[in-house]
Amino acid sequence: MHVIAGATGRVGSAAARTLLAAGDPVRVLVRRDADAAAWRERGAEARIAPLDDPIALGRALEGADGFFVLLPFDLTAADLDAHAGALTASIAQAVAAARVPHVVMLSSGGADLPTGTGPITGLHRLEQALRSGHFQEKVGDILDAARAGAYPVFAASADVPHPMAATADIGAVAAAALRTPPARSEAVDVLGPAYSEREVAGILGAALGRDLEVVMIPEDGWAGTLVESGLPPHIAAALAELSRADERGLLAPRGDRTVAVTTGVERTIAGLLAGVPE
Repeated sequence: MHVIAGATGRVGSAAARTLLAAGDPVRVLVRRDADAAAWRERGAEARIAPLDDPIALGRALEGADGFFVLLPFDLTAADLDAHAGALTASIAQAVAAARVPHVVMLSSGGADLPTGTGPITGLHRLEQALRSGHFQEKVGDILDAARAGAYPVFAASADVPHPMAATADIGAVAAAALRTPPARSEAVDVLGPAYSEREVAGILGAALGRDLEVVMIPEDGWAGTLVESGLPPHIAAALAELSRADERGLLAPRGDRTVAVTTGVERTIAGLLAGVPE
């Protein structure tokens, strides 16, 4: 039995769908009855089990051969470190209590570092208790600005290509790891095709039927711009630190092995604009 956390998110749902398509038994963890019913219609077992409830989570993990887990980034958390710490403690307690033999964790480049990476420091804690690069779907965060004609970039250059993986591909890699556990614990870098921000702006603009102006946000304005977009100051500061870590190369691949995935950002953008999950 494969147990999937985050089944209502992009990567978790992709992993669950991949496993169900292969005919494997799947138990998804959700927070709401409506989400549970939808997954049961697809053939999965579903449990209401929040990640911050170690008792409920432990019960949901009973009999699991493998567990896919991630650390949600909560924009409403008053203290990001405390939030990550509580989730980490709950997940570790539940995994130990249920004696889960194999855990696949969605992490990030930079999670091997204890500080200086913004919200990724929480993933470092979870890795220690028990990585992908850029997501193509991050384009969805700036769709409103793009529809108004702008493509904001939080970096020193818009012309440096970075590998960008589609979350559907990452979910498929997670499903494969659950189906065929490695002989030892390992960190896997999932790398998609490389694009610069300017290239993505061109592709998104073409899909929207308009030219987009690439707007370079200076580093000293990153946090302020995010606050102006509606984020709380402490969340904006964490995301600005994340962008600085990327600029410094702290999020570069450093795993035990690399898996190359191939979905192009054109397909991902088309799905985002159509409201269709990949």
